[in-house]
Order: sequence, then C-alpha cells, then structure tokens
Amino acid sequence: MSEASNPYAIDGSQIGDPPSSFFGKLKYLGPGLILSASIVGSGELIATTALGAKAGFVALWVILASCLVKVMCQIEFGRHAIHSGETTFQAFNQFPGPHFGKGNWSVWVWLTLMLVKPLQVGGIIGGVGIAMNMLVPSVPVMWWVIIVAPIVSLLIFQGWYSLVEKLSIAMIGLFTIFTIACLVAIQTTEFAIVLPEIVSGFRIFDKLPPEVLAVAIAAFGITGVGGDEVMMYNYWLLEKGYAAKTGPRENTEAWLKRAKGWMRVMYLDAFLAMVVYTLMTVAFYLLGAAVLNKQGLQPEGYSMISTLSRMYTDSVGSWAGPVFTIGAVFVLFSTLFSALAGWTRLYSDAFGAIGLIDFSDPKQRKRTIAILSWFFPILWAILFKFFEEPVFMVLAGGTITSVILLLVVMAAIQFRFKRLPDDLKPNRWYDIALIISILAILALAGLAIKGSVEKFQQKRAEKVALVG
Repeated sequence: MSEASNPYAIDGSQIGDPPSSFFGKLKYLGPGLILSASIVGSGELIATTALGAKAGFVALWVILASCLVKVMCQIEFGRHAIHSGETTFQAFNQFPGPHFGKGNWSVWVWLTLMLVKPLQVGGIIGGVGIAMNMLVPSVPVMWWVIIVAPIVSLLIFQGWYSLVEKLSIAMIGLFTIFTIACLVAIQTTEFAIVLPEIVSGFRIFDKLPPEVLAVAIAAFGITGVGGDEVMMYNYWLLEKGYAAKTGPRENTEAWLKRAKGWMRVMYLDAFLAMVVYTLMTVAFYLLGAAVLNKQGLQPEGYSMISTLSRMYTDSVGSWAGPVFTIGAVFVLFSTLFSALAGWTRLYSDAFGAIGLIDFSDPKQRKRTIAILSWFFPILWAILFKFFEEPVFMVLAGGTITSVILLLVVMAAIQFRFKRLPDDLKPNRWYDIALIISILAILALAGLAIKGSVEKFQQKRAEKVALVG
C-alpha cells in the first residue's frame, strides 16, 4: 500500500506533516475501508442475515452494538501503532505475564484460537463458489472453489493489492446502495417494516431465546469490526505510512504535533468505515428479519445464496436475483482477498513474536507472507469440501472471534492506561466511551459463556432423561 520500501521501519527517513484540511485527510484514508471489505462479506452478508432470519427483529440491538462499541478498541490499536510504530504482536509480546519460549502467553492464546478460525473463511470461499455456480451452473461449486483459491493467492503473492482494493471498495459501495434501495422498496410490499417491529429490536433487557442466543453471539463477534480485523488495523496503518510519517518517538513539539495530526486522520478513517459497515449491517439485518424470517426461510448449505437473494427478489422483483448474485461474488471475494492479506501479516508477525522468523527483516517477512498466501486458500478450500455448510462455518468462526475480542479488550486497556505517553492522553469523554465499549464486549462475552453453560446443562439433562 505504501510506496515506502519498508513501511515497518520507523527510522525518521519518511517523516511527513499530516494534512490539516478535510479533503487533504481523505487522500490518506484506506485502512478502515480495507477492514470494511473484510467485514461486509462474512459478517453482513452471511452472519447478519442468518441472525435476522432466525430472530426476526428482536436482536437488532445486538447488531447495532456490534458495530458501534468495538470501534473504540480499533482506535486504541491505531493510536498505539502510530505513536510506537509497533506491530500487533510486537506490542503483545510486551504485555505482562509469562513467556513460553520467546512468545508472550497472549500470542500463544491467539495462535490456539486461530486453529478454528479457518472454518470461517472456508465458508466464505464456499459462498463464492456457490454464487459463481448460480451464474455459471455448468461448472460445479467445488470446481469454482478450486478456481478461486489460486486466484486470490496470486493476487496477494504478486502484491496487486491497490487495484483490487479500489475495485472491491467500489463494488461494495454499489452493493450498499443497491441493498439500501431494496430495503426502501420492501415498504411497498407485504414485507413492509412497521414501527412496533423496530421498537421490539431495542428491548435490551428481554431475554433472547436460546436458539437465537448462539447466533447472536457469533454475529456480535463477526459483524462490525471483529477481533481479528481490529488486530489487522495496525498493519494497514503502518503500510499506509501513518507511523513512518510520524517518525520515532521524540520529546519535541514537532513530533507531538505530527503524532496528534496523523491520529486525527486515523480517527476520520475509522469513523467513516464505521458509518459504511453500520449502514450495510442494519440494512442486511432488516431485510433478513422482514423477508426471510416472515417466510420461515433460513440460509443454509448450497441454497444459502439463493435464499439470501429472496431478500432482493421479494422486494424489487425477479430481475434483482442475478444482480444480487453478482454483487455477492464481489463482496465475498473482496472479503477473501482482504482476509488473506490480513492473515498473512498477522501470522507472519506472530511467527516473528515466537522466534520463527525476523518480522522486521523485509526479505523474511515478504517470503513468509508469500508462502502463507498459498497455504491458507488451499486450507480454506479443503475445509469447505469437508463441511459444505458455509453458514455454520462462518458462525463457528464468529464465535471464536467473540473470544478473540477478549484479547483485544486486554490489549486496548494496556495501550490506553499503561503504554500511552502522557502528552497524548485523550479527554475524559474519550475514556468514558472506551470504558463503555469494553464493558459492552465483556457483557456479551458473559452472555456467551452463560449461554454455553445453559446449553450444556440442557443437553446433559436430556441425556440423563433418555438414559433414565
């Protein structure tokens, strides 16, 4: 992304003043929009609609909370990257607690949790295959998956990120407009949304049904900016040059001015990205609740895309089906692409933290990213072939993402209250917003644990009753 040969080298050679005007800042936006490309495919298109189809309107507050509260943690990761120049796992390796080998316990926990996460992206690559099969039925779903996997690998391997990034963002923008238009159009149909239905979605203290709770937890983890997207944000900021232009930490007014200036650009980047994915998330959820739930339709298996297309065909007509399918291909592919770009950096950085490579060495970093760019799509394709249930696979990854959010919360607390220089500390209102964000994430994590315990107890009771 950055023209610098090594954007991870914060050595003062790339120092630049931040833009002061709004339009000047727009030129440096992009890291948050890359996250949006990753978010929309798995979270919004699949998990959000699955929740809306199952729950109706009652879980609307979960979706809104997932979009609004996690951005504060994302900003903390961004601020730390700008003032320190550290990557995600370079920062994690300095957290309190034991080290196992060269890696901090938090790095090993993340690596363990990520053993399940490939299921999520396996579901997404399967979704691309299903959508392509709908457009070209003569080619089987699995063959499309086999075709798509090396294409996304090649793009990351060759580093052709800028072109595809722009194309993905453009297509997501058009798909967003199309989705919102369909949401407006259903108001003239039998699926029109009425005010009491919207009000029912904000009854926060009503207990969600057990069958809805598990999907809601997964959706909370995966919609909006998820735990892994928050952790990826550092790399995109660094590669965009935010930290390199700020320069290494100095006790000077010039450095402080640059740091605050580039942080203001980052705030705008994160805020605009949040607006984009929140609009998309709410639109998808309302369509799922209004069209799919009212007809008892659930997106499952190979029928996932055709079921989801009903949100569009039942609102504006049958002509919208192919348009939706084409849009789904672009949205899911952009998610694959941005996820692979982020994963290759996260894993390379984690391998550096535990001593397998030297992440600061451009040659070793590039080589590891190249190897992983081929490894992961092959793994995702194999997992889809084995499970062939994209919705289940995405929601399973979303549940793990909810757990990863606990690591993100711990990191955000460390960044804000332990490692942030005094001259960069924010005002009281910022801290209040961050604390609310942290409490909301912890509350949902508590619900997840409670729901899992209740489900285990229910199954145990059923087993005892059966034996008896």
